[in-house]
Amino acid sequence: MALTITLLNGAYLCGRCCRQKVLHPSLGPLLSNSVSKLYSSYRRPGSQPEKKPSWQNTDFSFKKGIDVLKTQLSMLKKETKDYLIGPRGHPFSQYLLEQTRVLWEFRSQEDLNKWVISSDVEIGGKSEVYLKLGRNNQAALLYGTLNTELPRDGETKYSGYCSMRAKPPVGSFARKKYYDWSNFNSLYLRVRGDGRPWMVNIYTDPYFSHQKDDLYNYFMFTRGGPYWEEIKIPFSKFFLSSRGRVQDDQHPIWLDKASFLKALSISTLGFTIGDKVDGPFQLEIDFIGLLNDRAHTEEFAYETYEKNPQV
Repeated sequence: MALTITLLNGAYLCGRCCRQKVLHPSLGPLLSNSVSKLYSSYRRPGSQPEKKPSWQNTDFSFKKGIDVLKTQLSMLKKETKDYLIGPRGHPFSQYLLEQTRVLWEFRSQEDLNKWVISSDVEIGGKSEVYLKLGRNNQAALLYGTLNTELPRDGETKYSGYCSMRAKPPVGSFARKKYYDWSNFNSLYLRVRGDGRPWMVNIYTDPYFSHQKDDLYNYFMFTRGGPYWEEIKIPFSKFFLSSRGRVQDDQHPIWLDKASFLKALSISTLGFTIGDKVDGPFQLEIDFIGLLNDRAHTEEFAYETYEKNPQV
């Protein structure tokens, strides 16, 4: 139970701090730090607020604006073409028969650029985390050093976490896009770790502001050693947490992206280490994919409670 709370606290803190790094990729040429300042109200305890208004950091460049417009129009053209063909640009018959799908694989620097790393340095901690391509450019190597020393600000009560998080998919003109995993029931990974436990986090896009810290979590235990391991995690095993605490009201993940459920649709995925053990760590990831395991029939692994039951 202590390990669960420890990893959940790390997942919550890193999720709160690294949100600002994964927004508005299409507006990067136009905005510098204004987006992150507007999106996150977090400020390290003891630091002074910036006196310079955020709009003064905006670069009003006409040439860059035209370039961004051309890029967004080309993305819109491709999205329209894929939509007319079928889901994800594939014929509908092929989409229905799909049994496996690779979401992320790591073979180039471009693949690494789809991810964001963060650590407790953002709240004054001393942990370090790095991400690079592994040997022969065949995997991503996430490594660093965990340090649980608290910052001396008099307010922070927990430190010592590092994380890796995928950037949420964004459509043309910075429209939010969501994943549709309704054809699958399990997450499938090929990793090689050092024996330390990790937390796998699935993020949804909340509709209400009080749900912005909600995460679906489950453990990933690596066995260490020189051999790769293939890990299958059914979606029915993921439990709901908020601000590092497991919630009483549990419900399964919405794997669909229907229009009336977009407030709960999956937006991204990440990994967090925060086991309160100081020292180096490393995790190699070959690929992250989805699997439709027909032998797995469980819908949800945890108790659910009826709201407002009839007496």
